[in-house]
Amino acid sequence: MKEQKTGMSRRTFIAGSAGVTMATAASRSRILGANDRIRLGVIGSGSRVQSLSGQLNRVGGSEWVAVCDIWAQRCLQWENRVGAKVDKYSDHRKLLERNDIDAVLIGTFDHVHAPITIDACRAGKDVYVEKPMTSVPEQGPEVVKVVRDTQRVVQVGMQQRSIPYFVEAKQRFIDTGQIGDVHMVRTIWNKNAGYTVKVPPGMEQKPDDLDWEACLGWLPQIPWDPKRYFNRFAYWDFSTGGMTGGLFVHMVDVAHWYLGIQKPAYANGLGGIFHFDDGRDTTDNINLTLQYPEDINITFEATITDFAGREVTDIVFMGTGGRLSIFRTGYTFLSAGGDEEISHHGPYGNSEQHLANWLDCIRSRKDPNATAVDGHYSSMACHVGNLAYKEKRTVQWQSSWDV
Repeated sequence: MKEQKTGMSRRTFIAGSAGVTMATAASRSRILGANDRIRLGVIGSGSRVQSLSGQLNRVGGSEWVAVCDIWAQRCLQWENRVGAKVDKYSDHRKLLERNDIDAVLIGTFDHVHAPITIDACRAGKDVYVEKPMTSVPEQGPEVVKVVRDTQRVVQVGMQQRSIPYFVEAKQRFIDTGQIGDVHMVRTIWNKNAGYTVKVPPGMEQKPDDLDWEACLGWLPQIPWDPKRYFNRFAYWDFSTGGMTGGLFVHMVDVAHWYLGIQKPAYANGLGGIFHFDDGRDTTDNINLTLQYPEDINITFEATITDFAGREVTDIVFMGTGGRLSIFRTGYTFLSAGGDEEISHHGPYGNSEQHLANWLDCIRSRKDPNATAVDGHYSSMACHVGNLAYKEKRTVQWQSSWDV
């Protein structure tokens, strides 16, 4: 399968859309005080963004202005769940034209994360964009360049960088050097239920209020496909390799952050569709190995054909001074020799702190915890693994991917 290219289409849906190439004076010049409420718009209002919006309500300090989705029903669902009555749009460019919006929350399908982020930055809006930031390698350098040129605050939804367990463990075991030299990081995410979603009854026919053409964006035109719409992770074009762009991106980003690394020198990948004969084209079992020039290997294991027990998730840093196992419910550190074990576990970490950090940075104009550069390199770790899997070869890092 050849790599998708993000060529211009007649929809001008990607970077450089005519209606949003230049920000208005008002959207660029507004300076927020510490007590000013940040005026927000939503682009893509499905279940993930509904959850994030509820968390933003709990964080406080913002107000909702408008929501946009290619399916009108999603806008109404967002309003009901979030408890806000706002203006509604089906075209994100119309929302971005508004001068009374400071920032936008982007939670669309993967393939339009980057194009809409670029449009928003050029319209003078700050951005929270769900991971992965890009769906193909070529998008990353363009996003980073536009973010730098426009000086927008862009937070990528890799929320581990703000979850207290992760911050605490980094300070306690990585920054102090207690873990020693780390040469191997294992990442595991098995049995994620989001990858076997069924099409709801009655959706065989496209709803009249759903703009499928806009949903496809820069992708080639195909007839209405409810499987792609409701189970996007099963398809390369709507996701970023399925479990790699959906799951590994979170985990490899933690390794990048903790160990101060960015670019894998080489990648290999094996896997396939071993069980689910349901039309998907992404894997139901995948193993990746990425080797970094800092003498570090990062591996990824994911399967949706494990039907026993609970979901299994873990990031394991193997160091000369100890082993750190961590995810969103806490961590356990086992010292070298096994004579000391330190654990901290509690409630599942969500995105509230990450969203709060974004709002704080909109006011201060400081870099957020997960910048566009971070988003690019963590997405690229997925891209090189995907290329290695698809092309059945070792993929080497290319200088054109540097930012």
